[in-house]
Amino acid sequence: MRAKLIHTAIGIAALLCSFACVLFACVIGAAPVFEGGKGYEFYMGANSSSLVVPSNNPALDKLLLGKVAGEKAEYENIDIKLLEARFHARLQFIEEACGVTNYYYRSPDLGDCVYVNGYAVNLHIAVSGSRAAAGTPLIFGGI
Repeated sequence: MRAKLIHTAIGIAALLCSFACVLFACVIGAAPVFEGGKGYEFYMGANSSSLVVPSNNPALDKLLLGKVAGEKAEYENIDIKLLEARFHARLQFIEEACGVTNYYYRSPDLGDCVYVNGYAVNLHIAVSGSRAAAGTPLIFGGI
């Protein structure tokens, strides 16, 4: 009888450990891409511009939303070289329009790419004065 009780307790403990591991993997997988930004947004739908969902709590919201097609964070006075280094990003091209400088990158650390001007892009950084935004795969709605 005692051996059966011990085996049952071990089985329950193994089940709880498995559940904790799955939960941990879900939380890690749902972590926001960008850190320290404000004005966080998620892009939902079949393509990343279908639906924009603003977020004040990106970690919780991303966990609850499930699969997102893209993300964007806004920054004040950020050195874009820090973002380049963080994502091991390679600059594809630069574009300037209406006082905004757009940097398009390809990063091995981020998800699928979209093609812009024939370049594979999955990190977009836009800078205007002291304001900047970073998005993956692209920024929608400007900064």
